[in-house]
Amino acid sequence: MRQVGWYEAIAHLIPELPSSELLPAQQKAVEKKRSLQPSIQALLIERTGFRDGTPKVREPAEPCWTIKRSIFTDQNGNNRSRFIDVWLADGTIKALTIEAIACLQSFPSWYYLPDQVSVAGSILGYSVPPLLVKVLVAD
Repeated sequence: MRQVGWYEAIAHLIPELPSSELLPAQQKAVEKKRSLQPSIQALLIERTGFRDGTPKVREPAEPCWTIKRSIFTDQNGNNRSRFIDVWLADGTIKALTIEAIACLQSFPSWYYLPDQVSVAGSILGYSVPPLLVKVLVAD
């Protein structure tokens, strides 16, 4: 099975994703990555849940990090409206939706997820990606 980076997995959704703005820690992470690779075209940037003060950042050909349920709710159990952002070289910032995160997890587009973020986030955050299951159970 061919490995697909996060960008290829969700490229078809990016134009329709809602606009977002980077948080200060995200902006620093983008600046650091661009100082090392000025020609980078896109980055996937963790918005919440980073422990050492630095969000996770992935280049287009890299896979996404593990999606956990905790990115969908705050410490008080409230739903978050934004979880992961995409930075594009033209300066555009997009927020990933539940649909985009489901694509990153390899769920098929026909898979039903509830509209309620906490429920959909629980399903995605506690699940095993379908393509991983396929590889594990393949003969």
